[in-house]
Amino acid sequence: MEKVVWSQLSSEQKSTVLLRSQLVNDKALQTNVDNIIQQVRTNGDSTLFELTKKYDGVDVTGLKVDASEITAATEQLSQELKQAIDVAFNNIDTFHRAQLSQTEVIETSPGISCELRTEAIQSVGLYIPGGTAPLLSTTLMLAIPAMIAGCERKVLVSPPPINPAILYIADLCGVDEVYQVGGAQAIAALAYGTESIKPADKIFGPGNRFVTQAKNQIGADNSTTCTIDMPAGPSEVLVIADEQANPSFIASDLLSQAEHGIDSQVFLVTTSQRLASEVENEIAKYLMQLSRRETAIKALKSSRIIIVDSLEQAVEVSNRYAPEHLIIQTDNAQQLVSDIRCAGSVFVGAYSPESVGDYASGTNHVLPTYGYSKSVSSLSLADFQRRFTVQTLSKDGFMNLSDTVIALATEEQLDAHALAIEVRKQTILKERT
Repeated sequence: MEKVVWSQLSSEQKSTVLLRSQLVNDKALQTNVDNIIQQVRTNGDSTLFELTKKYDGVDVTGLKVDASEITAATEQLSQELKQAIDVAFNNIDTFHRAQLSQTEVIETSPGISCELRTEAIQSVGLYIPGGTAPLLSTTLMLAIPAMIAGCERKVLVSPPPINPAILYIADLCGVDEVYQVGGAQAIAALAYGTESIKPADKIFGPGNRFVTQAKNQIGADNSTTCTIDMPAGPSEVLVIADEQANPSFIASDLLSQAEHGIDSQVFLVTTSQRLASEVENEIAKYLMQLSRRETAIKALKSSRIIIVDSLEQAVEVSNRYAPEHLIIQTDNAQQLVSDIRCAGSVFVGAYSPESVGDYASGTNHVLPTYGYSKSVSSLSLADFQRRFTVQTLSKDGFMNLSDTVIALATEEQLDAHALAIEVRKQTILKERT
């Protein structure tokens, strides 16, 4: 990890230090993903079979996973793993179920009733990363709120071979369809449909830079009504620490994100040179214990240790970077939270590692990356629902508002708007004479 002293950097250097991994903005990636999307739109299932063999090394004979395969997968799981899944399920379910909203009915003035109603999105596509790191936890994070929201159709896609725990959780959450396909091609299938996979109304889930690029392109395509949850790509973490922080805790937190992928990025922002050196030593020690150390080593090449003059400056750096995950390991950790403006999810104190949020504390681990936490929220139940308004006016309510609307519409020179009011107004006046 590169180490820099923040106060010694120019404005330009500060911006450079906070740049994301260059793998994220690869222009060739955009072209490659666009080609994949067009192939899926043109050739449908045949492209999915072809690319699954090319990228995943699996020659699948069918895309859909049938009920017997799911039952067989469930039988493979140990009781210990099932119990762990149950604990995580209950915490995530509790946190998201508390987010259920009731219809709001407001009388804005006498005779005028305005409602805000909430309904589930009918068809949702759930992307579960697989391959070298099958994220069964993401299945919980997506399928549980989709279930609570009441989404009529829940479609899960994941690269083959799908981890048995993913299939077990999908069944637990009432997922309707499961398909063994991943990558940008799976996102394209969810958006545009193929012979086997009907299109979804909205796509959820994190993924590598190929998946994220596919989601971004689909989100910008006006030819489909399919939308995406957020830009949720390669993982990020920023740790704010003072001289009292435990270097072993910090090193393990940084590595927990670095091991996700070579395009992941981790930051340590600290007031202590000594701590920075100790964390470097701990990282070197723990790296040797990781099965995914080569991945973590590559991710660390685009990661930083930033030495700051104060915790106030550390918060400034964090807000500027706007990390997906923010961990605060300082004496006054809770006090710093009120100054955090931009983070996907915040972990406060030495015993709140990011790992608990990834799996079982209850919050959702699908979070905005690339600095989008400046304006994009973490995934919640509301993302699986759509809100719409309803208004009902009595004759008295209408009459009381009529002159206001006519005046505003006339000023905007929208004559038909005013006419829609005037003809009703005259009808009511006639009735009352």
